[in-house]
Amino acid sequence: MEDTLRVGVITSTHGVRGEVKVFPTTDDAKRFRKLKEVLLDTGKEQITVEIEGVKFFKNMVILKFKGFDNINDIEIYKGRDLLVTRDNAVALGPDENFIVDLIGLSVVTDEGKELGTLTDVIQTGANDVYEVTMPGERKVLLPAIKQCILKVDLEAGKVLVHLLDGLMDL
Repeated sequence: MEDTLRVGVITSTHGVRGEVKVFPTTDDAKRFRKLKEVLLDTGKEQITVEIEGVKFFKNMVILKFKGFDNINDIEIYKGRDLLVTRDNAVALGPDENFIVDLIGLSVVTDEGKELGTLTDVIQTGANDVYEVTMPGERKVLLPAIKQCILKVDLEAGKVLVHLLDGLMDL
């Protein structure tokens, strides 16, 4: 399991006083208000930066970091990830998992057949969809609903699924 989770990506600078526009990669962008600090992935290392100010504009979060007071201080970090430790991650409800923890799990049917590896989670309006890559690089999409995803066992590295009628048809 990853020790850190990505909560946003710096897309550009905002103004000349060191603020940045961040595209949130978390389900709840408002959580930035509660964060005191984040890890900035510089490409070489992860540095802890203190959040001094938070604003929202359209689908973006505008952040001001302490000690970054002009555009030149922060411009070099465009395109870089903002991370939090698992201690600062949002609390998960029952039957919820972080996407990063699901990627790479082995997918097995309730009939005992190895289906493949979970390679992506597609977030839709209604429910998530798990992309499973089968041998031969064929992919199957499984809706993340209780009738299809029976059990996620992170410790065993497996997802138990029930294939609903029509999911495997070509």
